[in-house]
Amino acid sequence: MPCAPTIWLLSAYRTDSHAAWADWLVHHVTEVTWQRLELPGRHFPWRIRGNPLSWLDALPEQPPDRILATSMVDLATLKGLHPSLASVPADYYFHENQFAYPLSGRQVPSVEPQMVQLYGALAAERLVFNSRFNRDSFLEGVQCLLRRLPDATPHGVADRLAARSLICPVPVNRVDASPEKDPALILWNHRWEYDKAPEVFADAILALAEDGYDFRLALLGARPRRVPESLARLRQAFPERMVADGRVDAATYRELLGRAGIAVSTALHEFQGLAMLEAASAGALPLVPDALCYPEQYPAAYRYAPGDRTALKQRLAAWLSGESPAPVDVSAWSSARLTSAWRGLFMSLEQDCEEGL
Repeated sequence: MPCAPTIWLLSAYRTDSHAAWADWLVHHVTEVTWQRLELPGRHFPWRIRGNPLSWLDALPEQPPDRILATSMVDLATLKGLHPSLASVPADYYFHENQFAYPLSGRQVPSVEPQMVQLYGALAAERLVFNSRFNRDSFLEGVQCLLRRLPDATPHGVADRLAARSLICPVPVNRVDASPEKDPALILWNHRWEYDKAPEVFADAILALAEDGYDFRLALLGARPRRVPESLARLRQAFPERMVADGRVDAATYRELLGRAGIAVSTALHEFQGLAMLEAASAGALPLVPDALCYPEQYPAAYRYAPGDRTALKQRLAAWLSGESPAPVDVSAWSSARLTSAWRGLFMSLEQDCEEGL
């Protein structure tokens, strides 16, 4: 009879989307025995460099049949500190990559996070990316980094990593459209942080109101303790148009996605865009920058020039005036379509286990 292989799922930065991926995987891929080790999603510089130390005495005594580590894990160091893991095959899953992550004005550029991911990729048997953009920007970043180094760099590193790479997106659970759909409800369901460029969204919305367009706002997503200027401006200008303002429970979140007519992204980085895919699955029209992962998901009619406040405002005005395209079919990213792909990653391991009996 077949035996279930043991896989360590190592996630060094458990935040909302990382957690959703790990929870989904363990729930849907039941042909293996999962052992999970996760660290809280905070203190980024320490977490990405210090996770082998945090786990130094926490790993199970018995090595697994395979390791599935996120790209926040310093896999090379972890294997070096634990000789019993040296020959254990590993998959390195890229929820994001540090070569395409924009810095804020307060951050100091550092090559450390990039080196962690480069060494981790070299220590892995397979690299799994959630989009072509994620894969391509990582490989291009590796090439650029190696060209900048002074000497003694190997040739063909990016090509070697490309040969081990595959794409397997994070599945999205479909959200039902509401019978009370509001075509003029504009949804923002992202973090209010620099990398999501909320000031571009605020400028476009304020310009839209100045031109007399009628709309309502659902402003969701996590926000820092100090209220961002962009959010403060919208609160001051449109208190009567606010359908929601703040993080809400899961049921309310899904209800708002189901009601929204338009969902907007102004992101400076997005490796798969789960929030927009969720909104689009509920029938909201996605309006996204013509960059990052978005061209893989949405036709040109749903994209605008990145960072262009005027282009965003003009597209919103057209859609609010009735000149909108049909909802987008995003079923290719659904849990129903992607479950078999994720299971397929580990089926060969189950066969090996069965043959070894």
